[in-house]
Amino acid sequence: MAGHVQDRWFRTEVGPDGKTRKVKTDRHGLGMRYRARYVAPDGTEKSKSFPDKQKRLADAWLTNTEADMARGQYIDPRAARVTFREHAERWIAALTIDLTSRAAVEGRLRLHALPYLGARPIGSFQPEHVRDWNRQLEDAVASAQYRRLIFDAVSSVLSAAVDDRLLASNPCRARSVKAPRPVPTRVHPWTADQVFGVRAGLPDRYQGTVDVGAGCGLRQGEIFGLADDNIGDLGWLYVRQQVKKVRGTLVYAPPKRGKLRDVPLDLEVSAALQEHMDRFPPVEVTLPWLTPTGPKVTHRLVFTSSIGATIWSQGFNDQAWKPALASAGREGRAVRGGPRTRHARAAPLLRLCPPGRRRERQGPEPLPRSQRPGFHAPRVHASHAVQRDPDPERHHRDVPGRRSRS
Repeated sequence: MAGHVQDRWFRTEVGPDGKTRKVKTDRHGLGMRYRARYVAPDGTEKSKSFPDKQKRLADAWLTNTEADMARGQYIDPRAARVTFREHAERWIAALTIDLTSRAAVEGRLRLHALPYLGARPIGSFQPEHVRDWNRQLEDAVASAQYRRLIFDAVSSVLSAAVDDRLLASNPCRARSVKAPRPVPTRVHPWTADQVFGVRAGLPDRYQGTVDVGAGCGLRQGEIFGLADDNIGDLGWLYVRQQVKKVRGTLVYAPPKRGKLRDVPLDLEVSAALQEHMDRFPPVEVTLPWLTPTGPKVTHRLVFTSSIGATIWSQGFNDQAWKPALASAGREGRAVRGGPRTRHARAAPLLRLCPPGRRRERQGPEPLPRSQRPGFHAPRVHASHAVQRDPDPERHHRDVPGRRSRS
């Protein structure tokens, strides 16, 4: 049915003479006079009322609405009344990312967006509303990098509203809205003395974590999830899983962003790992995969706690890593359990300081650029490792499971 404008004060009748005439209705003089009616794309009838003497405005509104439907840009005004909070909750529930990332996004919205924007109807958002909220966010959150994460979460919610035909455009992308800009920071790799100083301050069973973190560039969760069968025989280390906390439970999961990779394993780092495993043999640890209710997976972990269990990052940071930083004069720096060691490039450092002489080294020596501390080893694509590894099945173990070294 084509749209039309109804006059609720008068109705048209045919008189005895066959001519039409307007007759007052029972609602004459009461309420809005004109009602613009149309059938929405979902098949339901919609309408909007206009007061007396605004027939032309009602016609123009109806014409614009029908044009929006023809262009595929129609927005249901009733559906657009849903609040930002309600739409954000539905958006979070539909996310397909891992549970840890979902919890992080949910926390950013709950703490820093919903208290300011939660009650506003989603269809009423304008750039000025985002500018005002962004200004308040600047006062509440000091870190520009964290503000950008919050801003991106709000922008994603509003982009989903645009896709769902609840909002004409995303106000976060308006030219007058400036997203927070994180201040660029420069990574300062640790020197050899700093790396070995932190290593010396760790308990014996955890000193190898520095060798793997600095020598192979593994993250903390990847170090804690390193299994003995991830250590290749031809100078390669296969990063296939990590240990992470999901809803208070430790689980096995793929590396960050699912990037399975092979990294060169220097002879000195390999020797340090072998020395560690001789003193602290790998322990079979069973954890769920991906989620607390996921299938059970068993790996022989290289690094475990003193009771032979998986290492909890919080306990490791508080009881081992932070004291080691303090003992090396690095208190208050890189307290997350080793990210700075990823930039130290320990292989050339270990060449300079063999295990028996690490404490005796007094100062830096001139090195070629490719061996200087802080120089990143080139990433090696998996296909390169396949060419160098004579056992293809060993390389392609991308599915969760256990395979002990013979």
